[in-house]
Amino acid sequence: MTLENRIEAFVQLGKQLQSLPPEERTALAQMASARNPWFDKDNVSFALDGIVTLLNEQYLREWLYPYHLKQVSPKKVGVVMAGNIPMVGFHDFLAVLISGHYLMAKLSSDDEMLIKYIANMLVAIEPAFANNFEFVDLLKEADAIIATGSDNTARYFEYYFASRPHIIRKNRTSFGILTGHEEQDDLKALGEDIFRYYGLGCRNVSKFFVPEGYVFDKFFEANEHHNTLLNHHKYQNNYDYNKSLLLVNRVPHFDNGFLLVTESDQTVSPISVLFYETFSSLSNLRQKLSGAKDKIQCVVSAHGWFEGSIPFGEAQNPMVWDYADGVDTLDFLQKL
Repeated sequence: MTLENRIEAFVQLGKQLQSLPPEERTALAQMASARNPWFDKDNVSFALDGIVTLLNEQYLREWLYPYHLKQVSPKKVGVVMAGNIPMVGFHDFLAVLISGHYLMAKLSSDDEMLIKYIANMLVAIEPAFANNFEFVDLLKEADAIIATGSDNTARYFEYYFASRPHIIRKNRTSFGILTGHEEQDDLKALGEDIFRYYGLGCRNVSKFFVPEGYVFDKFFEANEHHNTLLNHHKYQNNYDYNKSLLLVNRVPHFDNGFLLVTESDQTVSPISVLFYETFSSLSNLRQKLSGAKDKIQCVVSAHGWFEGSIPFGEAQNPMVWDYADGVDTLDFLQKL
């Protein structure tokens, strides 16, 4: 296949995903949820819409333009995919295949069915792709590695794959910045960054920075509609458990009935908990963020006013050129 063939196939994949009938989306979500209860209909559909955006032809071509993929010498690229949110490994799937390499994908048991569904759809569009990837349990034959996992598994990956070119991703999270001057619509948009996927993604805001003396009432009021999270038994269990811990340990916190907000200098909060930390000035805020830069996936602020941040509500809408951990996957692939 030529690069143009590969681009056209992925563009068609995006169009077919966009035109999936509602009943097929529902059936997909039901099958995914049977394997992983966190993958409900709303979140699976949202993730599919995100992939449709990634596969927009204009965006794909803009993304690929700076690279020299026609000169790529195909290698076997092993990808260890995460399974925390629906189809989270798709960007790596796309990057490896569109660059002309052979993909050896080790899927997470939490997100196996959806990735295979998309792969089968791609092969139906362009049968030549059937010879360009496989799903495996071991990556011994891979020439290069892209792996996503926890900080603990990352240490294992670094050791085990040390002799091969690799990208190893660790735990990351996202931060929000509040000033107290946000409108209700801003705070609602921030809620999407916090609650989408039940807070399980690395682009979910798990902590926000607020000025000293910040009052949380407006934030809670703007996001009261997310109380439906408690309809999910796993979220409810996490909320009850974390509330009990805070109460037993007498940790000061705010509680609106479905979200627990507590002050902490830690970065990654448990499900149903949001950490906050105060800042005294912009320079103090910059210093705090700089100290946590290796843990940050993205930062959100109202309309993206803070330098290097994106607007509230956009954390879960990455573009195809927004690389996980800020590591340019395509540059890595073109240099193999």
